[in-house]
Amino acid sequence: QVQLVETGGGLVPPGGSLRLSCAGSGRTFSRYVMAWFRQAPGKEREFVAASARNGAHEYYGDSVKGRFAISRDSTKNTVFLQMNSLRPEDTAVYYCAADQRLILSSLRRHTQYDHWGQGTQVTVSS
Repeated sequence: QVQLVETGGGLVPPGGSLRLSCAGSGRTFSRYVMAWFRQAPGKEREFVAASARNGAHEYYGDSVKGRFAISRDSTKNTVFLQMNSLRPEDTAVYYCAADQRLILSSLRRHTQYDHWGQGTQVTVSS
């Protein structure tokens, strides 16, 4: 009964901010790589951010560096994605992912993750 549940998506104007949450259940994810991916209609699933070593290491996709921040709360088994300076091209379904056995150099590949949430829609529009 491993589950990842994303919340916090919605409609936001360009330049605005939004914080997504991903709550894990069924096991403790402190030793897992936790990541965010996104997928827009007609496009491939894109790496957004990842957190390894219980938050000690952070990784970001080129398109979101300096604007997004990933963080973790181990006491709540939850990972967050703070999104600032949002742009229309950030519009997508955002997915939370987790895996306990992968090489860090491969954490940008969605095929490396065994556990996924259902996704939450983020729409950036005026």
